[in-house]
Amino acid sequence: MSETPAQDRPSSGEIEKVRELIKDETIAMVTTVTSDGSLVSRPMGVQAVDFDGDLWFFAAADSSLAADARQEPAANAAFSGSSSWVSVAGQVTLVRDRDKLRDLWNAVADAWFPDGPDDPNVALVRLRATSAEYWDSPGGRVATLFRLVATKITGKPYEGGQNETVQL
Repeated sequence: MSETPAQDRPSSGEIEKVRELIKDETIAMVTTVTSDGSLVSRPMGVQAVDFDGDLWFFAAADSSLAADARQEPAANAAFSGSSSWVSVAGQVTLVRDRDKLRDLWNAVADAWFPDGPDDPNVALVRLRATSAEYWDSPGGRVATLFRLVATKITGKPYEGGQNETVQL
């Protein structure tokens, strides 16, 4: 694996911006590629881990998500907040690390997998991000509404905030 040139690495500020936008989001729409090449999205609970380029999800080892991860690793996780939207693209892998699973275990996982973290059918899915794109509209929905109204009054195009792509 080749080293990424320093100028192509994201700055800590870029990673921090993505982390800040998704830190309070508990659900992501995770899109994977099925065996016939179709795209399928499903809501998945994001595990409480500071974003460092990886997103973690619990899944049944015999689920369609796990099957997709085994056949085609391309995936995306989309987040929608009150004033921001984030799309994280990368590669998914099925992780059967019991120590990591126990480390991430929580009450929500317990509800989906009542036999606990030692259930042989429970696994982790890691999405290793290769890029993230975000749209951030500071001030929330009310500020966005005012800006939209202002565009009608002034006749100037809407400037909806910040849109950036970060290569991870």
